[in-house]
Amino acid sequence: MSSYKELLAQREKLEKQIEEAKAREYAEVLDEIKQKMADYGITLAELGGGRANAKAAKAASRSRASVAPKYRDPDSGSTWSGRGKPPRWIAGQDRDRFLIQK
Repeated sequence: MSSYKELLAQREKLEKQIEEAKAREYAEVLDEIKQKMADYGITLAELGGGRANAKAAKAASRSRASVAPKYRDPDSGSTWSGRGKPPRWIAGQDRDRFLIQK
């Protein structure tokens, strides 16, 4: 049976081999991806990565329209759209009496 120190030494050797193999394969994979992108005319924006995607996601999150309130608390004037967790003033009660008349 191997000792603890022997196993640690084996692990270190394996981790070094893993890092070397990954470094070798990384360059090959990167070249392959670049070649396929060039062959098919694929852009970074189409892949959904990088700054272009972050800007698009940020713009999309800002462009969400707010939902009109559906319920109003007559005491405080607070409103609720009917989406998500109900506020305390309406939870467990008949919601019809809090409906906002249009």
